[in-house]
Amino acid sequence: MTVAVDDWAAKVRAGDVRAISRAITTIENHSAESEELLRQLFPHTGKAYLTGVTGAPGTGKSTLVDRLAAYHRKREDRVGVIAVDPTSPYSGGAILGDRIRMQGHASDTGIFIRSMATRGFLGGLARSTAEVALLLDAAGKRQVLIETVGVGQDEIDIVRLADCVLVVLVPGLGDDIQNMKAGLMEIGDIFVLNKADREGADRLEEQLHAMLSLVMPRDGWHPPVLRTVATENRGVEELASTVEKFRKHFESSGQRRQKHIELWQNRLIEMLESRLLEKVLGGKEGEARLRALAAEVAERRKDPFTAVSEILKGAKSDL
Repeated sequence: MTVAVDDWAAKVRAGDVRAISRAITTIENHSAESEELLRQLFPHTGKAYLTGVTGAPGTGKSTLVDRLAAYHRKREDRVGVIAVDPTSPYSGGAILGDRIRMQGHASDTGIFIRSMATRGFLGGLARSTAEVALLLDAAGKRQVLIETVGVGQDEIDIVRLADCVLVVLVPGLGDDIQNMKAGLMEIGDIFVLNKADREGADRLEEQLHAMLSLVMPRDGWHPPVLRTVATENRGVEELASTVEKFRKHFESSGQRRQKHIELWQNRLIEMLESRLLEKVLGGKEGEARLRALAAEVAERRKDPFTAVSEILKGAKSDL
């Protein structure tokens, strides 16, 4: 298996589309080879810049990502796009609406687009998004754009993963003030007023500036508000330039390095939790024991604290 994974990793690093696609599927399915593959690719990561694009459904995130990808390709940057789509209630897969909207890049070998299903995972991202971003980084993609599913206030996981977070808003989606009260207002590095040719754009921009004036700047950075009309490619170049300005600001201040340390601290805890659960509850015997204890707790024949203590006691020899 090691020889096969070695060859596979080399093909991913060379940008082989089939190898990358197969690797992402392996990661999403938590297949046995995924860990060894990522282990071999990890030393070749850390060069990509991750831009998260978040906001409520209907704000034009997909079109904006499409235009940003086109901008980077004109500059000959290799681009990766991770579009997190809602899970289909019927098939369990992604609806793939974002990939359909980005068909204009289909013949461009310098860009790789992948839609991922949330599979019921909250927070706006799929569970494997971070690993897929690592994979695209190792594959030589220097600009990785991550479009979140658009679930509103739960859309906060992207702030941990992305180097820069764009919050996309549009005029005319109901109560503008209420929209701005959501958690999105607290995570944005740059605010994008898309579909700015609509009525109410001036009013929304004034409200945004008023709200942002109450937010303390982070290391001298005041989140700007930029207007775009993504369907007409208006304002996209200015937005990309502002992202680059943000990048330089936070790299020079050391904030990007600090953010990466916090990211990996959280990721290591998550991986540790996963490994421990696998050791404690792994296998059919462990699952059966858990179910039996759950039945005892549900029937009030045992309290949950005692049940957990019994599980841990039985697992001590394996830890």
